[in-house]
Amino acid sequence: MHPNSYKTFKALGLLLCYPSKEWLLAINDICNLIDEEHLLSAKDVSALRDFAAELSSSDLFDVQELYVDTFDRIRSLSLHLFEHVHGESRDRGQAMVDLAERYKEQGFSLAESELPDYLPVFLEYLSLLPKEEAIEELSNTGHILSSIGKRLAERGNSYSAVFDALTRLAGLEPEKVIRKITPEPLSFIQMDKEWEDKPIDFMGAEAPQAKTAGGCGGGTGGCGGGGCGGKTQNTENRI
Repeated sequence: MHPNSYKTFKALGLLLCYPSKEWLLAINDICNLIDEEHLLSAKDVSALRDFAAELSSSDLFDVQELYVDTFDRIRSLSLHLFEHVHGESRDRGQAMVDLAERYKEQGFSLAESELPDYLPVFLEYLSLLPKEEAIEELSNTGHILSSIGKRLAERGNSYSAVFDALTRLAGLEPEKVIRKITPEPLSFIQMDKEWEDKPIDFMGAEAPQAKTAGGCGGGTGGCGGGGCGGKTQNTENRI
């Protein structure tokens, strides 16, 4: 770890991991760590504390259901970065290899069940880099983070606080949105149709065209390749 690195990146990633009993018990400590490093504004820290208070006071099953409904069932909210760039194209595989090699160069090794483009993994990698370099790499994902945060805010989803903080850290300002009212749960066809939102550019690649296959991050599984809910993802144990 570089002497000018910040655990804030990893801590923000932990807030995006699949909730467990231990996760709920640790969520306030995670926010305390973020507060102590002063990398985020007081406004963002306050919003994260509100997010933590809401989730820690909720039933674990409800929190887990919210997570799955948010990140594993709607492709445009996927926590896999290359899902927003390459979709299911062959280019995604090479992009995965290239990113994993970049991790290896920094001495950061992935667990067997982890995919390199999983956002909490990417944020943990950034926590090993000098602050300026970490922010520069995060800025490459800024439009992805901003778009996800906007969609979450429109739904009134509490996880928008995490993405707003990441968006600002990436050098952008979250868009002000009007909350959309969804009278009925989205069907899988409606969920997949969201993929047709405006294209996102990441590392020089263009977003894929809409596809008809739905569910769980385009078949790779949410959260580190472990399927819906990401129960095989264990990033929270590494802080």
